[in-house]
Amino acid sequence: MSEAEAEQTAVPLDAVDRDIIRELTTDGRMSITQVAENVHISRAHAYSRIARLTGEGVLTKFTALVDPIKAGLRSSAYVTLKVQQHSWRELKEELRAIPEVHHIALVGGDFDVILLVRATDNIHLRRVIFDQLQSMDGVLDTQTFLVFEDVDTR
Repeated sequence: MSEAEAEQTAVPLDAVDRDIIRELTTDGRMSITQVAENVHISRAHAYSRIARLTGEGVLTKFTALVDPIKAGLRSSAYVTLKVQQHSWRELKEELRAIPEVHHIALVGGDFDVILLVRATDNIHLRRVIFDQLQSMDGVLDTQTFLVFEDVDTR
């Protein structure tokens, strides 16, 4: 099995694992004691389960969910890219380095990549798209879809 295939292999999860994931997805700052209480297991058991889920890559990081408008990111767009096939690996790393790019997905269909881009205003958004994304080696075409309102369901 290749390294890429190993990264995509599902980890067996039971009901307790799923309950822990649900609790931490709701509040990543929840204490282990509170997770254990909510899931009805011991603190030691919760600690070992969370350590295993983290070690196996199921839980990848703990982070804050930011309201983009309140954080000053008043302009958002989904930007699709058509790219040269051989350029994906390098392009992915370049895209990750752009702070305004909040999500990257390699997809199938009429385009190859879709990005969620957030900026302070439309002028800033335009600079990111025209000056950074469209000028990247391997990017053949872009299309921009402005976001008028978005709701995070997490």
